[in-house]
Amino acid sequence: MAMSWLLLTTLVWLQIKHFIVDYMLQPAWMIDGKGDVRKSGGYVHAGAHAVASMPILWLSTLDLMCISVVAVGEFLIHFVVDHLKAIHGRQHPNPMNSRSFWVLHGADQLAHHLTYSTILAVVVWRSQLI
Repeated sequence: MAMSWLLLTTLVWLQIKHFIVDYMLQPAWMIDGKGDVRKSGGYVHAGAHAVASMPILWLSTLDLMCISVVAVGEFLIHFVVDHLKAIHGRQHPNPMNSRSFWVLHGADQLAHHLTYSTILAVVVWRSQLI
């Protein structure tokens, strides 16, 4: 029961964090910077995700080394997913009311949420080692 509660609360906090960082804390310069490695927007956005996950992972009883590795992994994955989505979106622009726009948006969000599933697997694995 304790493990189920730990996983559920960790997932809920990761989802809340995702909504806040992806939708509430993303100004235009950050969005415009995605898909261009010379601009800081994508780096700052992915970094905000990684940093915001760290206290959640700390509360999930992960040690500092494991938190650091997971945060770096989340940064890299989030950056690459958003970078590829931005490049594809610029090369194949679609209006917001099109099916292809929402498929791309949904694939982007799915990739981020599968990252959280992997993070939950790390929480389970680390808790079994303790």
